[in-house]
Amino acid sequence: MEDPLPEQMRAASTTLLAALDPAARDSAVHPFDDESTRRWLEYRPRPRPGVCLAELDVAGRKAAHRLLATALSPSAYAQAMAIIALEEVLDRAEGWHRGRHSGDYWVAVFGDPERDDRWAWRLEGHHLSVNMTVVDGQVSPAPIFFGANPAAVRYAGRPVSRPLGIEEDLGRALLDAIGPAERAAAIIADEAPGDIISATRGRVDAPLEPLGVPSDRLGPTGRALLDQVVALYLDRLPPELAIREARRLDAGRLHFAWAGPTQPGQRHYYRVQGDDLLIEYDNTSADGNHAHTVLRRPASDFGADVLATHHETHH
Repeated sequence: MEDPLPEQMRAASTTLLAALDPAARDSAVHPFDDESTRRWLEYRPRPRPGVCLAELDVAGRKAAHRLLATALSPSAYAQAMAIIALEEVLDRAEGWHRGRHSGDYWVAVFGDPERDDRWAWRLEGHHLSVNMTVVDGQVSPAPIFFGANPAAVRYAGRPVSRPLGIEEDLGRALLDAIGPAERAAAIIADEAPGDIISATRGRVDAPLEPLGVPSDRLGPTGRALLDQVVALYLDRLPPELAIREARRLDAGRLHFAWAGPTQPGQRHYYRVQGDDLLIEYDNTSADGNHAHTVLRRPASDFGADVLATHHETHH
């Protein structure tokens, strides 16, 4: 059966571009071969290629959201919308001084989705970056970055908003479930790094060292929880993509690493690595309330896998 996802993305991106006026379209569209612009990840509040959603009318903004929805599962789309809304919460917490706003997200298209056999798109802003590449009718996902600041807003100790709470809770449950020797191998540092290690780099040299504890040293509960962590990040993707990625990783060796204190409310970090897989999580602001997470495929980010197949086939 033919995969419907590439056509869904093609239709959604074509609808988006048709909704833009000429100036906005010129800002949104870039050549596919512009590697420095296409191979891009920026989750900080910085200038970025594309057209800003705040500059679009309602039809343009809805078209951008519908394009984003083709790349994410329903639960991940809800997380993305919560992350975008947090810009208003953060702006209030900072005294309205920085002018953060929920329209400060940008969409960029690389190539011509209506005609080209190689094209890509990205929707990105503060704490959100979703990158998709489509080559010869096959979608290559990643990087997918989700962050949250504040990571949690609470009332009387209960969470009002916690978009990445499951990511933290499952990682912590995994660490708690493994035995003392394996836990010692998993904890690679007493202090968490200041950010995810892959950061905003367009290319990641994998694997990151030290690796931590291998999956084949974990007991049944630890291995099951590690599988749940991986599934959580893969399930950011639509089901057909998530299943494909899970099959690619099936039976492969994974490694889990943790850095920082193990008690809740303090700065901490974890990562999972496997064959062409890198998952990173950090919550490393001064008060442990500012989270970053990313799903990457170090050898295949930005469509490197499908592009390699395309070049072999056509050249």
